Amino acid sequence: MEIYISVDIEASGPVPGEYSMLSLGACVVGATEKNFYAELKPLTKKFDAEALNVAGFDLNTLARTGREPAQAMRDFDAWLAEVVPFDRTPIFCAYPLAFDWMFVAYYFHRFVGRNPFGYSGFDFKSFYMGVTGQTWKHASTFSPKQRFNIAQDLTHNAREDAIAQAHLLTELFAFANEHHTRTKR
Repeated sequence: MEIYISVDIEASGPVPGEYSMLSLGACVVGATEKNFYAELKPLTKKFDAEALNVAGFDLNTLARTGREPAQAMRDFDAWLAEVVPFDRTPIFCAYPLAFDWMFVAYYFHRFVGRNPFGYSGFDFKSFYMGVTGQTWKHASTFSPKQRFNIAQDLTHNAREDAIAQAHLLTELFAFANEHHTRTKR
């Protein structure tokens, strides 16, 4: 059986290795009080000004106050071990999956030697499109939040956004189950 883990990150640019993951937030879908947050020291000085502006981080400040990336990833790995029973599989969930997953996978492999999520994850946006029939263009985070009356805005705080995404996923699962039940009658 799976345990869905909503994950959000903020980064200094578009790709890991050249740019840094600056913050990492996660929570258990359906139990958002079980959550994780870390701000990380940057790996590089390279940044995209728009990415830093959106996240509200300063690389010099994070270089002093952030956790060492290796320790942050070990802490995240330990948190996952704590919230995911040994007989369950953690499923990485993000909106969109591609951006957040690539940073977390890179950091896990670089600093822990493995990725406890494996090589795949669950993309909220694709799932939303599938259960509602919306197009890619209309599946922005605003559209699902509006459709399911999710009040929490995305703040670009990785923990807060992971929790907001978890609430959205809970609503999407309920919608999909209700729709599936109606179509089977």
